[in-house]
Parts: sequence; C-alpha cells; structure tokens
Amino acid sequence: MSQGSIGFVSLGCAKATVDSERILTELRAEGYEFSDQYDEADVVVVNTCGFIESAVEESLSVIEEAVGTNGQVIVTGCLGARSDMLKKKFPSLLAVTGPHDKDAVLAAIHEAVPPIHEPLYHLLPPGGIKLTPRHYAYLKISEGCNHKCSFCIIPSMRGRLSSRSPRDIVEEAVSLREAGVQELLVVSQDTSAYGIDLKGDADLMMGTALRPNIVQLSEALADLELWVRLHYVYPYRSVDRLVELMADGLILPYLDVPFQHSSPKVLRQMKRPASGEDNLERVESWRALCPDIAIRSTFIVGFPGETDEDFQHLLEFLQNAKLDRVGCFSYSPVEGATANKLADPVDPDLAEERREVLMATQARISSERLQLRVGTTCVAIIDEVTPTEIIARSYAESPEVDGVIRINPGQDLKSGDQVFIKITNSDEYDLFGELTTESDQI
Repeated sequence: MSQGSIGFVSLGCAKATVDSERILTELRAEGYEFSDQYDEADVVVVNTCGFIESAVEESLSVIEEAVGTNGQVIVTGCLGARSDMLKKKFPSLLAVTGPHDKDAVLAAIHEAVPPIHEPLYHLLPPGGIKLTPRHYAYLKISEGCNHKCSFCIIPSMRGRLSSRSPRDIVEEAVSLREAGVQELLVVSQDTSAYGIDLKGDADLMMGTALRPNIVQLSEALADLELWVRLHYVYPYRSVDRLVELMADGLILPYLDVPFQHSSPKVLRQMKRPASGEDNLERVESWRALCPDIAIRSTFIVGFPGETDEDFQHLLEFLQNAKLDRVGCFSYSPVEGATANKLADPVDPDLAEERREVLMATQARISSERLQLRVGTTCVAIIDEVTPTEIIARSYAESPEVDGVIRINPGQDLKSGDQVFIKITNSDEYDLFGELTTESDQI
C-alpha cells in the first residue's frame, strides 16, 4: 500500500514558514509523499497569511486555485482564524484551522488520507524538513504578542505572547547546527519581549542558569558559534545590551526593528509600543556602540489621519537615520483591526503615491550606504550558484528581504560555503564583488 501524497503551499512570514516546516516534518515521519502539482496530490494544505489585505487576497486566490484544481483542501494559518468567512466562500473545504495548530492539521490530513504507519522519526533528515536552504534556518522563539497595535490583528489570531523555554530553543539550535545550518534567523512577533511571560524562571543547562530573556538567550546561541541574526526587535532601551553583544562579535551586527512610522501622532494612533522613544536617538546610540551595525526597518504610510506633515516627518527621519534596509506598505484596512474605525482615512491612491516617494527616497539612501562598502572586504556565505552569477550575503543582508552580493561565476563554490569577498561596486540595493583571501581582509 502506497502512502498518500500531500500538496503544500506556505504563504506569509517567516513564523508561518516555521509552522509549515513542523507540519511537513511530521508528515514525512509518517511516510507521506509530497507533490508540487495540485492535480497529483491526494490533499492540498494551504498555510495562509492574513496580516494585510493584499496577503488575504493572495491567500484567497491560492485557496480558490487549489479547490478548483484538486478539491481536497485544508486551510490553516492566520487567515484560518476567519473560518466562518472561509467556509462560506469555499464550502467544500475539508477543514479550517488557526495558526500554529499542527495537531489539527495533521488530524484533518489523517482523516482524508490515513497514514500507513506510526511516525518513524529516525528516518527524517537531520533538522527535519526545511523550506529554506540547508545552511540557514528560522528559529522561532515565541508565539503571539501582547501589544494592541491598532492596525494589526495578529494577537486575535495567534494569541498573547507565549515564549518557548530557553532549553527548548537552544536544543533546537544545536540540532540545526548538527544538520549543517550555519545561520540562525531568530524570529517572533516581538523578539525584545521574549520570556517576559515566563516570569524569569531559569532553565539549568550544563550547570548554568539560563534565564528567559533575549539577551541571555542570544548569549547562549552565540556559544554555538553560528551566525545569529535577530528579527522583529522592538526598539526598547534593553536593545542596547543586544547591540553590545553585536559590538563584541557574539551575534551578527544586524538589527531588524519595525519602527512603522516616526510621527509621534501617528505612532500614538497606531498604539505602537515604545512610541515615546526618540527613535532617531536610538539609531545614533546603536551606531555609536557598534559602528558596523546594519539596521533594517519597515514602515506604513497612508495610515488613517496621516497628514502631509506627518509624512514629511517620516521622510526627514529616513534622511537623518540613514537606515540600511527599508520596506514599506501602504495602509490597507484589515477586517477586525481597530484602526478601521479611526477618522480621516487616507485615499488609497495618495497612500500609494507616498509609498513610492518613500521608497525612492530610501533607494538614494541605500545607494549611499552601499557605496561606503566599496573597497572593503567581508565574510560572506554563498546562497546560490547559477551559470551566470554567484549570490552571496554578508552579516548585513538577511535572506529574502534584503539585497545580495553578486560575484562572477566560474568559481568552484557551492551553497553554504563561506568565503571572503572584496566589494568592487554597488547599486541601489545590491553589492558586487570578487573573491579574495583572508589576508586581504580590511
């Protein structure tokens, strides 16, 4: 008897990617095969995103295609929290579950296509099934969020902050290292808040009391001698201690901080945590502590009540902060978000115009920042080797969201190799370089 075949579509953020990997790992242990064609799968699972309206539309489009082509469809993920809407729109769905509900997804699959044996975990590849290249992996340290940002419905979908124990996280990191992972991308909804729900309870690891806070966790991960990259770090004062670890070379000098805006009025309307902080001062202090730090952030324009003056404030913040990497979204109403009730909505066309202006401004800043790296040498990891070029990244580039370093083909390199690259040129988002030796490093 042959085992069933599962089609799987993973949408959304890195946290959703981790959820998908956990489901796929369990399915592989149970002997299921995977199909990349809807019409060849016995069941299709769609892990959805529901953060912004465009993500909802993408999820609905994928579900519609899967239902139309296959018919045996299970929906999970953030959009699954709106099960009534999904069941009304797609009445033939086999099941709808919320985010990070692996057990419910597996139960629905088992009902549709029963497994033929108990899980055989010893047959799994080291580190489990990954949707990333083998040399890097996402490490999710918590679920949920305690904040009540007016534009966001994540807490209603994923619940309040629920941190994993430090021991559990470090043990997974060790397992990933043994599987060949060289770079850990630490993700959560609010990385700075990690462990506050555990009330300081310490794990004893190798005779050391490891307390559940992001600084001690980062130190423990640094002991594994991997690249450790922090994402979704809220700009609290405690972040200074993380930057000190970066300056000491313990974790990568890279900080992903979702500022979202700079105008105090807009931040209050957004109900952002730490909105009273002087974020420009924070950026300057981080660079004073760690001059090589690369700072990434995301922003929302067109938020209800955002005036021309508020937008100009944001542009001036960018010009002064000179962030290395920036992403930007035009605000769009999401069902269930309290921001939908705010006065003075911004016309969508104006919001999109502001987004284009912001990204053009940031492109000039990015070009200037990257030009400063021309002539320097960095350690880089190879992501991809193609017939036309080799794609690499240094500490300053996170996969999928940032630019890359491009070097000429013809080198005897493979994905996961670490090399020294001398930067020879740059454009608005990418760097260009050539291989060099350690002795040439600046």
